[in-house]
Amino acid sequence: MGKKDFFDDEDKKRIQADYESLINNLLRCNKPGDREMIDKAFRIANEAHWNMRRKSGEPYIIHPIAVAKIVNQEIGLGARSITAALLHDMVEDTDYTLDNVKRDFGAKIATLIDGLTKISGTYDKEASSSLQAENFRKMLLTLSDDMRVILIKIADRLHNMRTLDSMPEHKKMKIAGETIFLYAPLAHRLGLFAIKSELEDLSFKFRQPQIYEEISSKLKLSERKYYNLLNKFSLPIIDKLSKAGLKFDISSRPKSVFSIWKKMQAKNVPFEEIYDVLAIRIVFDPAPDISEKTQCWNIYSMITDSYLPKPDRLRDWISRPKPNGYEALHVTVMGPEGNWIEVQIRSRRMDEIAERGYAAHWKYKGDTAQESELDKWIKKIRQMLENPLEDPIEFLDEFKMNLFSSEIMVFTPKGTLVSLPKGASALDFAYEIHTEIGNKAIGAKINYKLNPISATLMSGDQVEIITSDIAKPEKEWLSFVRTSKAKEAIKDALKTETTNRIQKGMEILDAKLREIDITPNAEIFKKLFLAFDVLNKDELYSRIELGIINLDNLKKILKKNVSRNVIKYWDFKLIGSKKEPKEIPQTQEKIDTSVPFLLRENIENAEQSYEIATCCNPIPGDEVTGYISPAGPIIIHKPKCAEAIRLMSSEGNRIIAVKWAIHKLVSFLARISMTGIDRIGLVRDITTIISSELKVNMTGINISVQKGIFQGTIDLYVHHTKDINNLILKISNIKGIESVKRVEDFSINPS
Repeated sequence: MGKKDFFDDEDKKRIQADYESLINNLLRCNKPGDREMIDKAFRIANEAHWNMRRKSGEPYIIHPIAVAKIVNQEIGLGARSITAALLHDMVEDTDYTLDNVKRDFGAKIATLIDGLTKISGTYDKEASSSLQAENFRKMLLTLSDDMRVILIKIADRLHNMRTLDSMPEHKKMKIAGETIFLYAPLAHRLGLFAIKSELEDLSFKFRQPQIYEEISSKLKLSERKYYNLLNKFSLPIIDKLSKAGLKFDISSRPKSVFSIWKKMQAKNVPFEEIYDVLAIRIVFDPAPDISEKTQCWNIYSMITDSYLPKPDRLRDWISRPKPNGYEALHVTVMGPEGNWIEVQIRSRRMDEIAERGYAAHWKYKGDTAQESELDKWIKKIRQMLENPLEDPIEFLDEFKMNLFSSEIMVFTPKGTLVSLPKGASALDFAYEIHTEIGNKAIGAKINYKLNPISATLMSGDQVEIITSDIAKPEKEWLSFVRTSKAKEAIKDALKTETTNRIQKGMEILDAKLREIDITPNAEIFKKLFLAFDVLNKDELYSRIELGIINLDNLKKILKKNVSRNVIKYWDFKLIGSKKEPKEIPQTQEKIDTSVPFLLRENIENAEQSYEIATCCNPIPGDEVTGYISPAGPIIIHKPKCAEAIRLMSSEGNRIIAVKWAIHKLVSFLARISMTGIDRIGLVRDITTIISSELKVNMTGINISVQKGIFQGTIDLYVHHTKDINNLILKISNIKGIESVKRVEDFSINPS
């Protein structure tokens, strides 16, 4: 290789074996020159990464080979994508340039590599908190050019998550948070169901290891029981399908750990009460003379002849596929031992689209001329990127909303279908039709009844927008629109109106100052800012134009002495202005991110202060993570808190590992909720246990009784989760109490 060799024979054998595993299992690489191009890419990548190792200690080249395998065997992309995957870290980590890529492999692969190359060192330090968000926005720009860049990036992230154990703790939290916040939803939106599930599980494993291990071990213990049950359940179905002459595969697999946990949280039930942990999947080869849709319903009929269906659990994604292209018929039926079992029915084509997502979507695109919901979504993302919001973190939140929103379908008066996110308003619909219709909207007829433009739409609604030439967008509109298209249009209109208002206000002030023969300067504006309680010129001009500021006493105001107030004003401006750069206090430099930061009791004497997040209120004993806020203190969140996940994904460089020290002196706010059958003396019994027996200080109690059913919450101060658990145990033994639990996420307004 021309370099000093630090790899031993085992390393070389591993590299060769991994590459042969890729080459011997290639899919969709049958064109002349495909194999030669992949071999060439491997040789160049192996040479460039020679003697480089990953954090785990393995040869670096193992990573590009693994990404190439995922790209080909799990996503189904071809030779060019494999080549790009093998070379994806070259431009950033080695001397091999984009020009070299273009020379050796052509312009198309150079474009893919360019899209995959990470962005670093191009932003000011003040903007570093939003660097991840800006990176992600830049990466999405490739949607306009080639979707393969995003698919390879997802493969890269999947392999990084599979090998995350070798990273330091704070890096694990950052990468895991970013994965659950953006990459898993993106994989889902692009139809990569298996990859989406694995990304969610891996992220969950690193963010909440104890809960992950607990659910995993219960799944393993239940496997044999479920296996026998499903065999018994499947036999009558196999018999009916075989007699009907169908060619099919029937398989089962457990739900992912993360999806089970989400269901446990949503329904507030233990693992043992999740009834559809396992699902049966039937994949059939369609007969040429019958439509796939008809065959799906025929199979549904055979299943429901044997087992009773649960009517509210029928999911028909063959009549109207999901926005990511997913097609299937799901039915939940009562099994032979009183268990609810989900059955998924798919054709071979539907199954490939479900497992390989976007790559398979394009393979079958010739089957229909109709634009799919996935195509429409990509168009929407392109529109967002063409007119990006100034703040990359704001863009990230908008993009995430576009990923997560489940869709509703509404109709125009002429019967045209319009797809909108769940919770969208009539105004969202108006902007979806045309920006000018949105800007002039004053009301809507929903199913022929007059409604305000803020009315929330439901699937199946028929909507007609009522407009007026004198109507214009208002700031309040932003509070009830959901789509990024509507938000951007409203902001653009408000910005234009504000610019015009500022211009008019400036002209009015200039005219007034000329009347009293005064030339504006910095000292004059300081006096005006103080007199009218504004922070800047734009605010001053805007208020003048709106008539909020009266300039009749201008001459008198400008004669006042301003000197004693100047310092106070500028101090206030430095604190209040959003545009001032926030410096990270010097104490933060002392934090050693290689070890967990200890949350001690004596905050006053600690080198670095911390605060408990009011959005999730963690207490000692809870799993926690730390966020170094720009203002100084470390904010302590629970890892599953929505705000913590957002911070991990957008400001991961500020996330650190933290650990509770023993807490005996300091109390922390917690909340418990209770339900039960009301009786005389019930509240007294509860408060007696809390205040007298357990010596816990209550800070708030809220109880209501309706039709004999008792419901209540109590806010109290505790030292540790052990106190809460002890309290829950005691209260649950009170006569009449049906359930008592800790409220994990609640907000307390700081006093």
